[in-house]
Amino acid sequence: MENTETVKATKSARKPNAAFMKALTPSAELAAVIGATPVARTEAVKLMWDYIKANNLQNPANKRNIMADAKLNKVFGKEEITMFELTGLLGKHLS
Repeated sequence: MENTETVKATKSARKPNAAFMKALTPSAELAAVIGATPVARTEAVKLMWDYIKANNLQNPANKRNIMADAKLNKVFGKEEITMFELTGLLGKHLS
């Protein structure tokens, strides 16, 4: 049985998936929220959460729900979504 330190030392470093690192251009609706610069999908999600938290758009009764303001309504297409729908809706606005 090997020592855990030896096992950790022999494992190679985890490499990020290239698909996550690819810079994608946001649609005009999404660019109004996160900016027009091409970003990776993971960065777009982070920027969306920054916007949501800065504008206090989480439903106070259920923090998993995001209430859309005028800008987000154009991206989401509805007044309120769950946090689990966020990445799927963002994917439609990144190319």
